[in-house]
Amino acid sequence: MAGAREFISVAREEIGYQEGFSDGHWDNDNKFGRWYGMNEEAWCGMFVSWVADRSGNGDIVPRYAWCPAGVEWFQERGRWSEYPAVGSVVFFGPGGGNHTGICIGYTDDEITTIEGNTNDSGSAEGDGVYLKTRPRKSSYVYGYGVPEFPEGAVVADPDWKGRPGVVHFGEQADESDIPAGGDATPAPAPQEEKRTADETATDSAPDPRQVVIDGLAYGPGSTGEHITRLGEMLVRAGCGAYRVGPGPEWTEADTESVRRYQRMIGDTGADADGIPGPRQLARLTEEYGR
Repeated sequence: MAGAREFISVAREEIGYQEGFSDGHWDNDNKFGRWYGMNEEAWCGMFVSWVADRSGNGDIVPRYAWCPAGVEWFQERGRWSEYPAVGSVVFFGPGGGNHTGICIGYTDDEITTIEGNTNDSGSAEGDGVYLKTRPRKSSYVYGYGVPEFPEGAVVADPDWKGRPGVVHFGEQADESDIPAGGDATPAPAPQEEKRTADETATDSAPDPRQVVIDGLAYGPGSTGEHITRLGEMLVRAGCGAYRVGPGPEWTEADTESVRRYQRMIGDTGADADGIPGPRQLARLTEEYGR
């Protein structure tokens, strides 16, 4: 059963898990990275994504490895706050780009979290899954993505008080404040003209060539600032095929630019189809992201 309790419960079961150790050092080999398809990389975001998937919350928590992609996902959906919430996804560092974890409770002064790829000292590049207590008002805490849990949100944000779907507001809260069942009152849906099932399916069906990486769509029909950023990195890589742009709407120039990059790094065949894969995007971001 999906929800905040299950999200936290699955995360708790992983406390104490440690990545591989070889040649005298921790090596980032872990089950979360293997599941995600990017093993032996920094895996804090992959841990959160894995917990969301295993707890049935994969539709309300993004699948991400790159922390800024998780921040953007929540912000685009109006589920972002500078205040903690029970079961929220917390992001650390400038722009939320350093590290991420799951907030399971908070007081006036502290937050309690479960984090992957950290250690006793709270490093953003650690060795396992740890239960942590961190200063709530630290500048290192960038903000929180608040999943739209079926039982509602337990929040500290005063601007969220009275918001549909908020079931508890307070300056301190923990798992005991989560309702036992899904009794949150959802926001009323706007009235709209009735449409046939075929019309709805046609409008919502994505292009079959699209891929979703870290919760963001790439390929024909995809839009967003992440598409602009992708194009800018491709230009810096010397692979740009743009006459105008790049911009936030995917165009044939994006496809050709990606294809040029894929060929530049030695990929061929289906791996050079103009649609980025997770490995290719991670390498492009590492080499040409800013």
